[in-house]
Amino acid sequence: MQLNFKKVGAGQPLIILHGLFGSLDNWMTLSKKLGESYEIFIVDARNHGFSPHSDDFNYDVMVEDLYQFIEEHELQSPIILGHSMGGKTAMQLTTNYPHLVSKLIVADIAPKSYPVHHTAIIDGMSALNFDIINSRKGADLELSKHITDLSTRQFILKNLYWKEKGILDWKFNLTAIKNNISNIGVELTSKNTYEKPTLFIRGTKSNYILKSDYSEIKTLFPHATIESIESGHWVHAEDPATFLKLVTEFLESE
Repeated sequence: MQLNFKKVGAGQPLIILHGLFGSLDNWMTLSKKLGESYEIFIVDARNHGFSPHSDDFNYDVMVEDLYQFIEEHELQSPIILGHSMGGKTAMQLTTNYPHLVSKLIVADIAPKSYPVHHTAIIDGMSALNFDIINSRKGADLELSKHITDLSTRQFILKNLYWKEKGILDWKFNLTAIKNNISNIGVELTSKNTYEKPTLFIRGTKSNYILKSDYSEIKTLFPHATIESIESGHWVHAEDPATFLKLVTEFLESE
């Protein structure tokens, strides 16, 4: 699958993977900063952004998409940074192909399984009828009936685009995501270890990485360092300065 991407900067390649319902646009600001020292590839996952849609949606196919992306662009010893779903994709890639990646950064996700907890968001998005709704304000009003949290709603609404003049639609493949949402919470299927430098960044106000998860992280990623940011799940967006500092220090370390 030919994934949509943007490239910023020059140097050692660094691939950035967004989370569920996200897109590469969420990472443009940080990519420009990191692009001062690295060649940044921000990638839309399948069924997200402007990458192709597919009925298949799980970590096996997303890992193979990423593997093909690295091969296609002839990237040597890339660094991978992934948030949430993107972080689990990155973990699966490095444990499947440990020789391929030189360093790994995982933002607020653990190797464990997670229960499905996006039902209300998916139901809210499914309720929007774009035959009737023809403005972003109207979409926000309808979505607010299902998603009361403003920041979550704004994040979701970034995925709206004008499919045709006067006709809104979602960039992502909502049907495929809805049909396969249980696949996104599964634990890592590979139990191989990744023996290279790894950084996990957790949000202290998030429940995605708990201290009880540290043992499993260290088992699969023996050289992992775990850092914390006073934030929720969107660690890179809620405190970008601290996030950038941690990432930069890790990348510059031996």
